[in-house]
Amino acid sequence: MPRQDLKYIRIADSIEQLIRKDLLKIGDRLPSLRSVCVEKMVSINTASQAYIELERRGLIESRPQSGYFVSYTHKRFNNLPAITRPLMATMHEDVEELYASILRNAGEAEILLSSSLLAEELFPKAKLNKAIMEATRTLPDSGLNYDRLGNKRLKRQVAIRSVKWGGKLNAEDIITTAGCMEAISFCLMTLGKAGDAIAVESPTFYGILHSAKKLGLNVIELPTHPVTGIEIETLKHAILKKRVKLCLLVSNYSNPLGSCMPDENKRAVVELLTHYNVPLIENDIFGDLYFGTQRPSCCKTYDESGMVLYCSSVSKTIAPGYRVGWIEAGKFKDQVSRTKYAHALYTSSITHEAMGNFLENGRYENHLRKLRYLLYRNSLMFLRSISEHFPDDTKVTQPTGGMHLWVELNERVNTVDLYNLAIKYNISIAPGRLYTLKNQYNNSMKLSIGMTWNSRIQESLKLLGQLA
Repeated sequence: MPRQDLKYIRIADSIEQLIRKDLLKIGDRLPSLRSVCVEKMVSINTASQAYIELERRGLIESRPQSGYFVSYTHKRFNNLPAITRPLMATMHEDVEELYASILRNAGEAEILLSSSLLAEELFPKAKLNKAIMEATRTLPDSGLNYDRLGNKRLKRQVAIRSVKWGGKLNAEDIITTAGCMEAISFCLMTLGKAGDAIAVESPTFYGILHSAKKLGLNVIELPTHPVTGIEIETLKHAILKKRVKLCLLVSNYSNPLGSCMPDENKRAVVELLTHYNVPLIENDIFGDLYFGTQRPSCCKTYDESGMVLYCSSVSKTIAPGYRVGWIEAGKFKDQVSRTKYAHALYTSSITHEAMGNFLENGRYENHLRKLRYLLYRNSLMFLRSISEHFPDDTKVTQPTGGMHLWVELNERVNTVDLYNLAIKYNISIAPGRLYTLKNQYNNSMKLSIGMTWNSRIQESLKLLGQLA
């Protein structure tokens, strides 16, 4: 039988026509398999084969326990933002004032597309409140005393969860911190000294740049692919020519680019840095926010010699105000522990116990399943709005996890000016200039998708496209 005469092919072709005619748009949910069976009078196997064929064509995607969704748009953004080529120019100081301005205005903005935090309504407040109450009952002295050794329950759960990404963490080796940024800062203070060269992705999170700069480190911004992350050959060149002493990477769903290093790249980076005796500080704060069926590995997964200092937190997934983070510092454990003692002494008792309990009872994983689905759906809806309302030459990333889109506009557009225009309409964006110490990425911006999609967000993106 010719392939085009197969029933499932005819069904797939008919649905493809609806998609290509824009009658079904990116983010739309497709009819259930049973509905297709009834409408087309075919078996469940035939309906399933039709959807598998549409997935093969790159038109739809399946989401476990949620159904099938259109993942194709005519403006498919085939031209992703290019591999970044950071400038080697004199450091500019104006970025700190820009950052301060965005922080000041963020509290007034109704549509907060600049933040890397989840919207408040996405937190499981009642369950977290219950966890806090349980912590006051289970901790000695209701948690009023110092936590001198780090919360045992939390450390045990972090070690257990590391199995998901191929880690072999030992609870006793984990150092608890007040969030991921504090973890990174302890590592920077321990391993870097003024004048040392540190290699980072570009663009990268401004908190990392700010901390490195304040410590007097010489930041080397390296070319980064919007899908696969850091370019390994340029990292090697920087080690040899720039005498890099330290490396800091966001290996999974980086902020702001959204890149996720493939397993082979992670392994290669660890082998390269180990060979040249360069420690790697790995920020894995977004690793749990994958859109697929499996959590990505980490650089720490391939660390056999203790050269990777693994840092993470729950600040981007559930409770930023709890300030719960951790480090597994490999061979540098004792040094980092002394740094923590010198600069912070101890960490919070109650919030760390509460989060340990939350992880232990499976509440966190249940929350993550719902959150990952919401973020994935948001990514589709954002891409749909951008394709409909932004200029035709717009380029945008299509991440496989995390909570950011990196948007590159025409070179004539300055996103700082666009920010100043948008904030008048109570819309806050994050100009690309924030994510570098050089005068670059002026026509790019980061958009956060960590909120509940609604008509106000849709209208804001439409207005933002018109302003652009």
